Amino acid sequence: MSDTPIASREAALRIALAARALNGLDVRALVGALIEKLEAPLTEAKLGTLTVEDLRVILAGDFAEQGCHVGVESEALKEAVRLLWGQGVENSDFPAVDTYTEGEMPGSIRVAIAANRGENLDGHFGSCERFLIYQVGPQAIKLIGIRSTVEADAAEDKNAARSALINDCQIVYVQSIGGPAAAKVVRAGVHPVKKPEGGKAREVLVELQGRLSSPPPWLAQIMGVPSASLARFEEEIAAEESA
Repeated sequence: MSDTPIASREAALRIALAARALNGLDVRALVGALIEKLEAPLTEAKLGTLTVEDLRVILAGDFAEQGCHVGVESEALKEAVRLLWGQGVENSDFPAVDTYTEGEMPGSIRVAIAANRGENLDGHFGSCERFLIYQVGPQAIKLIGIRSTVEADAAEDKNAARSALINDCQIVYVQSIGGPAAAKVVRAGVHPVKKPEGGKAREVLVELQGRLSSPPPWLAQIMGVPSASLARFEEEIAAEESA
């Protein structure tokens, strides 16, 4: 038995996509309604038992017996149910994950990207639908995971839960982040970097990749290596000591 409201990342992904199909329904509200119907934890098997009528009743709440139409078109309800069943999830706008074995990229760092659509940096830390997780090394950039924020948003402290979701990363790129949320990210050991203009995730990471061989102070601290701006002074000191 899971002690979290959603049993797996696959289940969280299905719920996130279903919420989007339902005219962008608030994900936390949908999770709460599904738990009332199915009980926690929400598993892939439980989601697979839902019918279109079940979903209509869930969304109508106290007005279900009055035949409420819940403001969602029938086709949207059907699409949401198919996604909750797991049908069509592989054809969503989630990018393909690269093959990766832990430790195969020496000298690399792990980076999270706040995303809503495709392989883009286009999300606010506190509201993005997912984090794209990359391993970035001098010679390669690999997308090694996609983490839905659905389960984090069901937590009492959403920002702390989102921070915990990416606490194996050294950096998180976001379009924006509030001060209290940034403090929780830093407390989780992750360095937040704001890119208000957003952009293609890999283009942002190529820029970062170019700095790995000669990192500025903030990046050098993250990597645990000497800063490029200090390296020449260290070389001069070493030369003087050996003279």
